[in-house]
Formats: sequence, structure tokens, C-alpha cells
Amino acid sequence: MTTIAVIDYGMGNLHSVAKALEHVAPKTRVVVSSDPGEVVRADRVVFPGQGAMPDCMREMDARGLRPAVLEAARTKPFLGLCIGLQMLFDMSEEGNIAGLGLLPGTVKRFPPALMRAADGAKLKVPHMGWNGVEQMAGTGAGAALHPLWAGIASGTRFYFVHSYYVETAVPELIAGYSIYGFRFTCAVAKANIFAVQFHPEKSAAAGLTLLGNFVTWQP
Repeated sequence: MTTIAVIDYGMGNLHSVAKALEHVAPKTRVVVSSDPGEVVRADRVVFPGQGAMPDCMREMDARGLRPAVLEAARTKPFLGLCIGLQMLFDMSEEGNIAGLGLLPGTVKRFPPALMRAADGAKLKVPHMGWNGVEQMAGTGAGAALHPLWAGIASGTRFYFVHSYYVETAVPELIAGYSIYGFRFTCAVAKANIFAVQFHPEKSAAAGLTLLGNFVTWQP
């Protein structure tokens, strides 16, 4: 039986992620675990999280999970959610802390000067609620949309809760963007890694479709 490990480092909405995965993959074993061995043995890995980046990095290391996370992100289908996306990058302005360095880029706070809607109204931070996600294909010849977007129309709304976003100078990493005051990256992909800023487990049918696509994805 295929096993999906949801990494438990003491931060985030882990059990709702697990329940959503169980819903879309009833014949799959889904485990929520802080055991590095369980993460390494799993066939697929989900790296979720909520909270402050310094706390997340500290708690991950306190549980001895860093080597297992790095190994999983290099060798098997790997899905990062919310902070689980941000932690993959080089650095975060939140606490000026280093991330895992698996993807090049910086996590930045939404700049107050740009937090205006099209009609000039002030936008709140954190960005909380439903927002459209525009899908992006790769940059190479014959590039196609990522398989995790299958069955999901570009522009579909997903649920967000965040004050920080990822900025990368590598356009081929960007698999989707959203607009909140300005255009920001909200989905990235590289080889066996796919990660999103939004919460698919809170995003109704579209979120379940994305999670179902992850369960069957063969990178």
C-alpha cells in the first residue's frame, strides 16, 4: 500500500490535511508523523504548516526532521503547503532566518505601500480569504501546465492565510501566481517538488482536485 507522510513538526493544520488526503485517496495509508524514519520510508511526502517561519524552522530541527525533509524533497513526490512552501527557499525576512535552500529565492513581507486594491481601498495584511490563482506553464519549448493543475481552470479561487510571499529570480520555477495589491508567486514547481502558498485542504473542490492529482503524480 502506498504511504503518504504528512510531516508533523508541531506547526499547522496537519489533521485537516490528512483528512483531505484520506478523502481523495481512500486506498492510501496517510500518516501524520514527526518520525524522520517514517518520512524517509514514505512513498510521498506533504510538508504543511502555519505560523512564523523562525518557529517552524526551530521546531523542525528540534525534532531532527531536517535531513529527512531534505532527502524527501530530493527523491520522491513532495508537496509543500503555505509555510511548507516558504521553508523551501533560501531566506525569509520573517526573523531574517535561513530556509532549507532547496529553491532559490527570498520570503518577503507584503509591502504596505503596495497594499491597495484596484479602487484604491487599503488591503489588509495578513492576506486572508479566497483569491484567484493563475496557472503558468514552464518556459521551455513545448512547455505545458503542471500535472497538479489537471482538472482545475486557471483563475480558480483558493483559500489563503499569509503575510509573506516568495520572490524568486528564476521564472521557470513559477507554476502559478495570484494578485493581492500586486502579482506574487503562489505556486512553484521543480522536478519532484510542487508547493503552494494557499491551503488546498481549505479550498473546497479545487483543493481536493489538486490533492488528488498529487496522489497520482509521477514526476
